[in-house]
This record gives sequence, structure tokens and C-alpha cells, in this order.
Amino acid sequence: MRVTRARIGNILTRTTGYLETVCSHSMQPYRGCSLGFSLCGVGCYVRHNHYLTRGEEWGGFLEARENAGESYLLNCRRERRWAKRSRGEFSVFLSSSTEPFLPQESRLGITGALLDAMIEAPADVLIVQTHSHLVLEHSERLEALRERCGLRVHISIETDREEIPGLPPPFSSIDSRFEAARCLRDAGIEVVITVSPILPVRDEDGFFSRIAESADAVVLDHFIGGDGSPGGTRTRRTPLPRRMEAVEPGSSELSYRDRLVETARRWLPGRVGVGIDGFAGRYLPAGPPSRPLRTS
Repeated sequence: MRVTRARIGNILTRTTGYLETVCSHSMQPYRGCSLGFSLCGVGCYVRHNHYLTRGEEWGGFLEARENAGESYLLNCRRERRWAKRSRGEFSVFLSSSTEPFLPQESRLGITGALLDAMIEAPADVLIVQTHSHLVLEHSERLEALRERCGLRVHISIETDREEIPGLPPPFSSIDSRFEAARCLRDAGIEVVITVSPILPVRDEDGFFSRIAESADAVVLDHFIGGDGSPGGTRTRRTPLPRRMEAVEPGSSELSYRDRLVETARRWLPGRVGVGIDGFAGRYLPAGPPSRPLRTS
């Protein structure tokens, strides 16, 4: 993998499109992702973003934004004023286009510097999104942030299967991610498991009961409606849907998401989010659905 360093003018990007109803800004400590060849990389929506990949293979490059923390402190006051005026609050998503807790982070320290900067000048809300158990290495920083802002840590666990034939293994084992969720929750941090993108689940009740024991809420997101293309056409050009169907027929259709949502609601009543509403912390009511789930 090719690792480079770069400086960035403004680490805070004003959100549009998919994230616009979730938060006012996103932050990417890295461009690229060293997990691109693992399981989460196969279904990663960012691999289709030519502006970010710049013609390079997803998983083959990593650009460390070495002044990320400094950039945040230089720009957060202006961006806070804009966010308060236009969105009502200064809320940040870390991160939507890379994994913030890469194995290289222990050497490069970019995400750590960003979190330190946010402790100094916190946002109103911080949403941390990760596929990695290495988030635990930053638990002290996250505990400090919990005292200074509204904090949610989203940990992606897409399935209860450690192996899906024809696809690479995950970077972090399922057990290690559940353990990270439990440890952070025990520390008083709000934890949300994101089943995103949904992959075939072997034991639906067992999976969601485990989530209920480890997290405060769950979000389910299918590549249909989640990858930013009509009908999930971007993802359908990858091996992922074929491999899903080989394991669980029908799992590449939106009806599979709806089935899992109903199982999740039995175990986490009032704590189940679907798609973008879930990422924004908007959950389905505890009772039975009064209308069909959205299809996109």
C-alpha cells in the first residue's frame, strides 16, 4: 500500500446529499483506506467516488492529512457560526469516507490529533463511525469528549458470519467489535451498532439479542438505498450481491432488510433505525409499524 502525507485547507466539509439530514459537517482524517481489501472494503460505497480515488485502486493508497487537528482548530469557529445559522447545531460525522481507526493510526496519529482538537473546541454533536476494534485505543479521548458534547460511537457489524465464501475476511473479528462496543458502553458512551451494509445473517435472533446486550441502538442499512445509486446499481457491479445470494437467497433485495428490521424491533424496541434516519438517531417507534418501510 502506498502511504503519503498531505496538508488540507479545511478538514470540515459541509454536508450535502446523503449526510445532509444527519449532521452539518463531515471530517476525513485520511483519504483512502487501508481496509479496502478486507470485507468492509468490498461493499464500501466510497470505492465508487472518483473524486476521492483519483483513479487508484481502493485499498491501495492512504493519504494522511497531517495537519488535520490544526485545521480543525483554525476553521471550527467559522464553521460553527455557519452551522448554527443554517442547520441549528454544529454536528460532525467522523468519518464518512475512510476508517478513522486504521492500523496505521498508531504510527501516524491523525485521528488522535483530531479528537484532541475537538476536546479543546468541541462540536455540539460528534458521531464516530468505525469498522475497527482499534477504536478502543482512543477510549480515554472519547470519554473526555462525552463530557463536552453529544457523542455517539457507531460500530459496524454487518453480519454474524466470520466468513462469507468468495469474499475477504473482515479486518476486525465480530467478537472484537462486540467487545469494543461493550467496553465503550460500560464507560458511559452511547454506542450504536450499524448493520451496514447488511450481509446475510445466520442466526437472526441470536445476532440481535447480542446487539441488544452490547449497544444502545441498532441501525440497518442495505446497499439498495444506501450506496447513493438508483436500486443499488453501483454495488450490483461488484461481487457482493452474488456472494450474498449464494449464502442467503433474497438477501440482495430490500425485502431482506425489512425482515431483519422486524427481528431487530423485537429485541430493541424503540431503538431501531433504518437507513439515513438511523444514522441521524431517528428510530422507529416501539410498537408495530403503522406504514410500510421506505423502499429507498
